[in-house]
Amino acid sequence: MEKKWQFDSDLTRGFTEVRQAFIGQLLGSMRQQTDLVSALDVGCGVGYFSKFLLDMGFRVVAIDGREENIREGKRRHPQIDFRVGNAEELAVEELGAFDFVLCVGLLYHLENPFRAIRRLYSLTGKVLVVESMCAPGIQPSLQLVDESASEDQGLSYVAFYPTEACLIKMLYRAGFSSVYGFQKLPEHPLFQSTIWRRKERTMLVASKDTLRIAGLVPLPDVRGSWETLSTPRERFRQRLEPFTGLLRKFRV
Repeated sequence: MEKKWQFDSDLTRGFTEVRQAFIGQLLGSMRQQTDLVSALDVGCGVGYFSKFLLDMGFRVVAIDGREENIREGKRRHPQIDFRVGNAEELAVEELGAFDFVLCVGLLYHLENPFRAIRRLYSLTGKVLVVESMCAPGIQPSLQLVDESASEDQGLSYVAFYPTEACLIKMLYRAGFSSVYGFQKLPEHPLFQSTIWRRKERTMLVASKDTLRIAGLVPLPDVRGSWETLSTPRERFRQRLEPFTGLLRKFRV
């Protein structure tokens, strides 16, 4: 009996098509500004986005941490260079750099997302696009989550979900000079906020050069310090400290 892959479910395929259409428009605009020839798809699953990049004319290498996913990807798309690889341990020297790197639906499945982002930075020649689930909150933080055991989850079934601010901060700290959001994210409920629900996913662009593309919004670096973890009372006392220090000085 032929295996039924979660990647092939109607729900997943519909969501994939929404993201492909959105990324396709972005790449069309990018190619008017810079040459993009080679592409790396990290966390490729069975190759939906890899085939999408191939159809757009890229020379594609596709990587996934599960050997069974790679075998299926090779069976479906033998013209693509599929390889087994853990995103946190990618062999940067062996792979080299790619004009465009795509990382869709992966980072929040990892135990060490920042380590993976450092690898992605080293593999990116020009532009990286990441799409991820986001933990709630406005501070740059990670939330530890237990995951189910299936072929579209992480390798260890435990993961750190980043807030959007955390993703932005990690991209800057990895070395990217510019990080961008979008004036309008894909037309899908998971990317939208309403009075009833928060936005659950985001998409970001990180670049080693300045991009001037309609719809992209430059995002500032995210300030993170010990103070952001303190209680409101502690923060109030910290702000008063310069004044109380002066008072103590003059009393002496």
